[in-house]
Amino acid sequence: MKEDYYDILGISKGASAAEIKKAYRKMAIKYHPDKNPGDNEAENKFKKAAEAYEVLGNEEKRAKYDRFGHQAFEGGGFGGGGGMNMDDIFSQFGDIFGGGFGGGFSGFGGFGGGGQRRAKGSNLRIRVALTLEEIANGVEKKIKVKRKVQAPGTTYKTCSTCNGTGQVTRVTNTILGRMQTASPCTTCGGSGQMIDQKPADADAQGLKVQEEMVSIKIPAGVEDGMQLKVSGKGNEAPGNGIPGDLLVAIEEKAHESLQREGDNLHYDLYISISEAALGASKEIQTVNGKVRIKIEPGVQSGKILRLRGKGVNSLNGYGKGDLLVHVNVWTPKTLTKDQKEFFEKMANDENFQPNPEKSDKSFFEKVKDMFS
Repeated sequence: MKEDYYDILGISKGASAAEIKKAYRKMAIKYHPDKNPGDNEAENKFKKAAEAYEVLGNEEKRAKYDRFGHQAFEGGGFGGGGGMNMDDIFSQFGDIFGGGFGGGFSGFGGFGGGGQRRAKGSNLRIRVALTLEEIANGVEKKIKVKRKVQAPGTTYKTCSTCNGTGQVTRVTNTILGRMQTASPCTTCGGSGQMIDQKPADADAQGLKVQEEMVSIKIPAGVEDGMQLKVSGKGNEAPGNGIPGDLLVAIEEKAHESLQREGDNLHYDLYISISEAALGASKEIQTVNGKVRIKIEPGVQSGKILRLRGKGVNSLNGYGKGDLLVHVNVWTPKTLTKDQKEFFEKMANDENFQPNPEKSDKSFFEKVKDMFS
């Protein structure tokens, strides 16, 4: 089982944003690769801490994690840090380390000894519409994606401006003395490489658009608006760069007869006055086909029947929701002469007079039970 993000940073679930940042900085400095050269265990803890901070340090992601756990960021990588590498960590959280380590480090990820960074390709965004059945059970989708890839025949050479370091150093004379600053090379974008040769159908960066079939595993229980990240399936970067990611926004299609509320589903069942009085056997729709249920004689309009385990699979792996069947007794709007005479005879009949028992719950009690 994947380690809890709060445990990784050694904080409680009620920790403030400042406490989370402080805990991450402490761990990042302790296990920083510059302080632990060649130590794979320290590097692993360094990455774990960054992954935990990427989620807990973001208010929206933290709320999803608190509600769904790791499942909110799995099944393809929901916005979490599972696919983070050293380039990602230092580009996103480099400011947290302060000035103690400079802008890079030696021997890890995409940084060279001179602080060179590997360029990262841009992300792509698509939207995938899912049926309620697909959401309830999980699904694997194959999507055609047009992404930029390195064109065959493209070659690169060392950038003449930065000599392959990816950075340009400037020395400025100030009243406090000579100050040295380093910034990404604008000629090569910090990659340390420039185009040497490229085919005619490639763009200025040596890339060309290519259509590719991408398989996306979507776990059961996702919600409308959630975002799935497929690492490395965005646009490629020039030279020896890191591909961007494919971000997939989830869209939930409306179902013709079922309404979703979290992991539970709701179904409106309409029955006649005769069926309500005599009882009936009715067929209803679920996400996994139709089932038949028994309506007891004397059922009241507004009765809620709970079919356990007939809802949506929980995203956090805690079982399945229920299907709540709302019984509605349909009153005819027009009557024949015989029907009207029958109901007129029954109007004062004691058996037809409303006589709710103590066990019959009010509307507000039913609503309360439904949400609890």
